[in-house]
Amino acid sequence: MFDRRTVMGFTAMLAALPGLARAQTGQSNAQNSQQEGLPLAPASGPGVRPPLPSMDIWPGNPPGGENVTVDEKVVLRHAGGDPNDTAYYHVRKPWLTVRKPDKPNGGAILIAPGGGYVRVAVSRAGSDIDAWLAGLGYTVFTMDYRLPGDNWAAGPDVALQDVQRAIRLIRSKSAEFGLDPARIGVAGFSAGGHVAGLAATRFAEVSYPPIDAVDALSARPTVVAMCYPVVTATLPYEHVGSVNELIGRNPTDEQRKRASVEQHVPADAPPTFVCATTDDPVVPMHNAILMFEALKAQKISSELHLYEGATHGFPLRDKAGNIQPWALTALAFMERHGLKA
Repeated sequence: MFDRRTVMGFTAMLAALPGLARAQTGQSNAQNSQQEGLPLAPASGPGVRPPLPSMDIWPGNPPGGENVTVDEKVVLRHAGGDPNDTAYYHVRKPWLTVRKPDKPNGGAILIAPGGGYVRVAVSRAGSDIDAWLAGLGYTVFTMDYRLPGDNWAAGPDVALQDVQRAIRLIRSKSAEFGLDPARIGVAGFSAGGHVAGLAATRFAEVSYPPIDAVDALSARPTVVAMCYPVVTATLPYEHVGSVNELIGRNPTDEQRKRASVEQHVPADAPPTFVCATTDDPVVPMHNAILMFEALKAQKISSELHLYEGATHGFPLRDKAGNIQPWALTALAFMERHGLKA
């Protein structure tokens, strides 16, 4: 459990974790790095780690970008802080980094970082989470995904397109990476939890026209973990910033329903782990509760964990360097439900 002493120092640890982006309530995706007051991220220099291997999610340009005119920017999330702690605005060509284990165990985990759908808080240099998982034998893919406020034709479904394509792409490269295509998990954090929720609930939806043989593969993940997730667009528990970016400031009831992950849980959804903190000041814990209730209504194997704390998210390790219970519990659930052979 997390008490307030555990939460102290949390801010300093955010830089190491890809999903622990503070969602910006009411922030517009039109903001760029200069308006936010953050410097552009350095390509090299003191403290900049070499990038992990990466691959584009789409061959060529992503679908539906004919009216996209914004310029992609990568910025430092904290001026003067870790030069690897970056965020991507106006993503034009989404990608996956790949953290390869020394001894692959055949399982793969796709990580969807957060950012309130305003940006994606992701680093090409990787993070503590993917390093920890790779140390256990998992091949870890971390995704940079497109944002709904940038005038893509798919609008609020643009991240659904990216996560579907990412899962299929990983499956298509099973032989190359020594993976079992039946053992692909997805873990999402904050707004990335919403992306993971889309993967868990709308995997059968045809969200884009097939491009190549990759798109003949299943987009259904084996198992999913949603950590302090954005889930619902319904009142009173919406995360205002994410909802504004997804469907605007004056959405209809039908738009709210479509953007709410808990409204679309199918009977064949993958097993799903959900966790949050009890006094999250950014995304109300009721998002996690609503997701769990929807999963149970469909009799989907699932767990809900609410940890004490007035914080949005939690660090991977405690002050002594030990892996925190949330991560161990989430991984145990995923392993129990197909991630581990």
